[in-house]
Amino acid sequence: MHVISRVVNSFGRNVTRRSSGVLFNSKCFSNTTFNQDEQFIKSPLGDVQIPNVNLAEYLLNHIGKFPTKIATQCSFTERKYTYDNLLMKSSNLSKSLRKKLNLQKGDVVAILLPNIPEFPICILGPLLAGLKITTINPSYTSEEIKRQLNDSNAKVLFTLVDFWGKAQEAVKKSLSNIKIITIKTKQSQSTPSGSINFQEFTTEKCDLPEIILSSPDETVFMPYSSGTTGLPKGVELSSKNIISNICQFNHPELCISQIATENHQDISPQLLPLFHIYGFATTLSMLTYGVKIITLPKFERDNYLKVLSQEKPHFMVVVPPIVIFLYASPEVKPVDLSSLRTISCGAAPLGALDEEKFRKKIGRPINVLQGYGLSETSPVVTMVPIQLQGKYPGSMGIPIPNTQVKVVSPDDKKGNHLKPNEIGEIYVKGPQVMKGYHNNPEESEKSFHDGWFKTGDLVKYDENGMFYICDRLKELIKVRGFQVPPAELEEIIRDFPGVVEAAVIGIPDEYNGELPKAFVVKKKEANVDVEKLQEFVASKVARHKHLKGGVVFVESIPKNDSGKILRRKLKELYL
Repeated sequence: MHVISRVVNSFGRNVTRRSSGVLFNSKCFSNTTFNQDEQFIKSPLGDVQIPNVNLAEYLLNHIGKFPTKIATQCSFTERKYTYDNLLMKSSNLSKSLRKKLNLQKGDVVAILLPNIPEFPICILGPLLAGLKITTINPSYTSEEIKRQLNDSNAKVLFTLVDFWGKAQEAVKKSLSNIKIITIKTKQSQSTPSGSINFQEFTTEKCDLPEIILSSPDETVFMPYSSGTTGLPKGVELSSKNIISNICQFNHPELCISQIATENHQDISPQLLPLFHIYGFATTLSMLTYGVKIITLPKFERDNYLKVLSQEKPHFMVVVPPIVIFLYASPEVKPVDLSSLRTISCGAAPLGALDEEKFRKKIGRPINVLQGYGLSETSPVVTMVPIQLQGKYPGSMGIPIPNTQVKVVSPDDKKGNHLKPNEIGEIYVKGPQVMKGYHNNPEESEKSFHDGWFKTGDLVKYDENGMFYICDRLKELIKVRGFQVPPAELEEIIRDFPGVVEAAVIGIPDEYNGELPKAFVVKKKEANVDVEKLQEFVASKVARHKHLKGGVVFVESIPKNDSGKILRRKLKELYL
């Protein structure tokens, strides 16, 4: 997650007073104060209590409150699971993994799935077995899947019957004895020979005692992120990290969900990928509130319209193009959004004009709250409190509870905190900050400065203590919110006949945010065909990593004295 926008229909009076030279809303913050000292800025919302338990235990304590409510439902097939079903199948799965596959505490299972109703079972089952989880983008090629399977040392892979060919190829390339568990999405499907039937593992009961769950400080989830540079790395998130963030963004001044009761249940169509940290975390939070989650494996216009019309959602997690679709499409009727209370728009900023058009479409006041976070912070760092919505357009808010941040000049090796309106890199401290990168102590060490996590993002804060994102120090390219590591594409391009060197940057694109553009140095007298080079890259990576920004041949790649590519210089030349 890079930028999160939240839209709510709640208003508060703007009553302000001075405290430590920083404005704050007294109605919003009750009796709290915005603490700012010379070294960092702390959340004015104070701290929330964080249970010192394992993530599986935390989820069980909440999910058990809503036994008969529907937990997840497929938008296409309408197959569904109640919260009681979810618990029973997760328990069976946890014991099957231990008894039938002899998985041991701390082993890693990989999930290669789109948004389907079984996804939470594939999360909770392994957690109850004391296992770690890593999620993989299902649009990845077999080569990309293999790389993550190898790096994470996964023992089991959950996937769809539809993805069997790609999954099997990735496992063969990994040269590891990885078991593949396949999930059927249609009655007509059969379990591929050599794979394990998911249904058998979730319906058959094994006579096995419950396992003693791991410490809250041990890693339970490993999403993959490129950090500020290089190839994707496993982000080690503990139970404490994830639970902390759920509790932090469920603070009364930030929470956008309503807990299920006998007479009410929030409904939310989940289009944001569950394999992504933002989709993963928000889904777990929804489950603790007893939300009915409608899973959408992809955006398909007619199906999406059907969900809006039939389900009348209370809040939605979307990206800017979906908001544009909602207000621009004549098929979307205001009555379809009549129950809508909140929109959470992630991956990129939502323009003020787009917000206004959306409000006009549904015919009632809707206000935008933004926030900021990333995989390494589980993910949320800052948010705009509900009663400050609309007061600071474009702001990503204030630090959430239990969180400290500071803004540091990129040239400052001492890590001194800058003054208001000065642009610098945002550093973070808080219980949601990752333990480090999996099997990568060098990158882990480089990501911290005196205990502060260095995000690689450039921000500023104003005299009111509101934060604004300005740019990225990171070399990452963001395409529709997905990370594209330049180093990964450069390695592939260099493998193409006739290529000597390559550098990849992201160029602005109105719809996608950014697109990868390659600068290529050819061998002398080599004839490199641009279209064939693009096809070569496309055959090895997921669609969002394709070189849709184009290919340019250059005489040389700008580098510093140590040989590091000067991507900023390339951007300056391009722009």
